[in-house]
Amino acid sequence: MACGTARAQSSGSACGEAPALSRGNAAGENEFVRHADVSADESRVAVASARREHHGVHELYLPAQNAAEAALVPGVAVYGAADLRSLCAHLAGEDPDARLAPVHASAFDAAPAAPPPDMADVIGQRGARRALEVAAAGGHHLLMVGPPGAGKSMLAARLPGLLPPMTDDEALASAALLSASAIGFTPQQWRQRPFRAPHHSSSAAALIGGRNPPQPGEITLAHLGVLFLDELPEFDRHVLETLREPLEVGAITISRAAWQTDFPAACQLVAAMNPCPCGWRGDPAGRCRCTPESAARYLRKLSGPLLDRIDIQIEIPALPPAELAARASASAESSAAIALRVQAARKRQLARQGKTNRELTGRETDAVCRPDAAGETLLREAGERFGWSARAHYRVLKVARTIADLAGMPTPEAAHVAEAVQYRRVFAER
Repeated sequence: MACGTARAQSSGSACGEAPALSRGNAAGENEFVRHADVSADESRVAVASARREHHGVHELYLPAQNAAEAALVPGVAVYGAADLRSLCAHLAGEDPDARLAPVHASAFDAAPAAPPPDMADVIGQRGARRALEVAAAGGHHLLMVGPPGAGKSMLAARLPGLLPPMTDDEALASAALLSASAIGFTPQQWRQRPFRAPHHSSSAAALIGGRNPPQPGEITLAHLGVLFLDELPEFDRHVLETLREPLEVGAITISRAAWQTDFPAACQLVAAMNPCPCGWRGDPAGRCRCTPESAARYLRKLSGPLLDRIDIQIEIPALPPAELAARASASAESSAAIALRVQAARKRQLARQGKTNRELTGRETDAVCRPDAAGETLLREAGERFGWSARAHYRVLKVARTIADLAGMPTPEAAHVAEAVQYRRVFAER
């Protein structure tokens, strides 16, 4: 089930009970299953219900307001009934005029969506733009460190526009999760990569899921999209630590006394933070008033194991006044142009290993990410200098492989490794 799998003591759905009625399969097995409260207004799980039931089910009856969502699922004839009276008249089949017409989902593809933010709006920040392109190409997690107003949030909001278009299966999975959640699903969200940006006061239950029965959290609502955590050190440390496992495996298991539910969580993490409590550490004008101890204590809010799981860590400087003054005459590359390179790199990855570079296992990384001799030497020297863990070592290899994919090279070279090493130096030198 796209929106979560309930196991063990529970016999219910992790997404809640959908007020749906379904007819059995072609062999006549199963008569009506599910309850028939077609007048209920609570069915935000129409898509999830259809995905769960479409194996062997050829007809599905839902409230009229929810039917278009369920019609997204192929192979199921979906009917929307205004009330039980119209449903019974349809099933009786005595009056041809009372027959319900199947609902089609074509309106979802035609629904206008707001244009995503464009990279052409970003002034300067060549290094950050490049890091964002690499992150999009390989599905890598990204952390941006910089002073207030440097453009961290602006860059993060533009990542979904660089990602490849959703496949049919991805679009259905995302729609099912949103439909099953409290926020609901709208036609404008169809085939749009999710972008979730919870506030730093969010609890662990809000971020990874919770309640009883378990409900999906922000990391699940961002499945196949982007989870943006601004002001990262301001999150409760315990809350951040709960992200470690789902970021690694792309799924989260929520356990309660009578429930154990698996939710998907294959999102791309983008985080942003200031370099110190006041935000101006390293400012050439000397605006920082933080002591070395307070700055170090601020950075220590992020644990080593969490930082290890973030592939790309970059520093974003404040824009100089001269660059801001020249913004009218400056032309920046658009998201559409960058997205073409990202799609080409993703195609190389899928053709080679069937997954993004970030998802490679250790053995697979050794097989497809091994650089040339000069790159190996550079990687070994960097690992010794910065004291990388084995996880960090492999993540640098994956990023180097992505950089090589963007360049269309069959093997990562020393230049690709050098760029990947630069993306791990922010905290190594603090």
